[in-house]
Amino acid sequence: MLNQAGPKQKILIIDDVTENILILIDLLKSHYITFFAKDGKKGIELAKSKDPDLILLDIIMPEIDGYQVCKILKESKNTQNIPVIFISAQSEIIDKIKAFTSGGVDYITKPFEAEEVLARVNTHISIRCLQNQIILNEKMAALGQLIAGIAHEINTPLGVIKASIGNIENALQNSILELPKLFQTIEKELQHDFFDLLKKAQNNKEIISTKEERKLKRSIKEFLDSQNISESDTVSGTLIKMGITDDISLFINLLKSKDNIFILKTAYDLFIQKSNSQNIKSAVERVSKIVFALKSYSRYDENATKTLNNITDGIDLVLTIYQNELKRGILVVKNYTDLPEIWCYSDELTQVWTNLIHNAIYAMGGVGELKISTFKQDNFVVVEINDSGHGIPDNIKDRIFEPFFTTKPTGEGSGLGLDIARKIINRHQGKIEFESIPGKTIFRVFLPLEGE
Repeated sequence: MLNQAGPKQKILIIDDVTENILILIDLLKSHYITFFAKDGKKGIELAKSKDPDLILLDIIMPEIDGYQVCKILKESKNTQNIPVIFISAQSEIIDKIKAFTSGGVDYITKPFEAEEVLARVNTHISIRCLQNQIILNEKMAALGQLIAGIAHEINTPLGVIKASIGNIENALQNSILELPKLFQTIEKELQHDFFDLLKKAQNNKEIISTKEERKLKRSIKEFLDSQNISESDTVSGTLIKMGITDDISLFINLLKSKDNIFILKTAYDLFIQKSNSQNIKSAVERVSKIVFALKSYSRYDENATKTLNNITDGIDLVLTIYQNELKRGILVVKNYTDLPEIWCYSDELTQVWTNLIHNAIYAMGGVGELKISTFKQDNFVVVEINDSGHGIPDNIKDRIFEPFFTTKPTGEGSGLGLDIARKIINRHQGKIEFESIPGKTIFRVFLPLEGE
């Protein structure tokens, strides 16, 4: 069905006979935007610059014939998906076979009937519109999943930042009131102990469990009681919060002070400011990493030129994007070996890793083990993506690379992912293979090591 409500689709006519061009323009102009070229070279240039929705192509032309034009168009990333209908006086079966072999989607024999041309053009334009819509739906579904995960990933550090700012504000307000009183109260010889206590707390990096915390608190309280320290329960609790669990005897004189609770509270408020500032720094770094990953993920190289890249960088980029889904119940095991950089279309390979990792997460239902290995085999870099999911049934193993074939429920995938992945790998002169049994599915991607 034609999209009459939106902009008209564009049709490129490539024919060296002016009369044929005029007839086709007159036939199509009420439904489509038409433009033309009178030789193959100019036709290729217009196809790349105008991005038509369909091409009507003659075969017998000077310099470059229609077969060659079609092959060149299908070898270019910018034009390979444009449907080509051959219109030619050549009527032999061999001519039609050559047309389809070179990438054509249909063949009309001259002299043609106007109704036939219009019907076939309408059909292939409708098919292209449907394919574009399916691809758009696939992209939007994937985008929605990514946005949900990224929103969660960003909200987590933002929550840390918000909470940390509140803690700093309270602690700072307390410190403004406490510090003048502290230096009026604390004996001069104990001031060094106070700053040593604060320094030890700020340098502490150890994270302990709740069970370990209870055990340490009992031990510290027993030590404090043996030293006749007042308020031993409160003191031991504050020391634990500051991460001071050993070498407590170094601060024994400070803790024996009659103002020990006030001194510790002042130290704790200063510690909170430092600790929460570090939390904010870590959270900002986390958000920055996510933003960088998204920018790298969405970057598109219009020139589509190969560059030297480290394969694992692209894999790690995708793992960062999917971290929210992975951390819920999937153990990621990386077995990377040192490999040379290879010439590749890095942005396109990112799509491959995205598809394979997303499929693995889906197959495991969000719970399991994902192993990613890289190694060299003969003249190839090999990437293995191994999941512990339900596996691929034997009766569909021959079909998983078919366009639009999917076992996912409606709305969760169109079945284009593996087909696109295979095309990208073929573009690299590589190959993809898999093996699968229940509980273990391995996809292997082979990429050549040869230079540019």
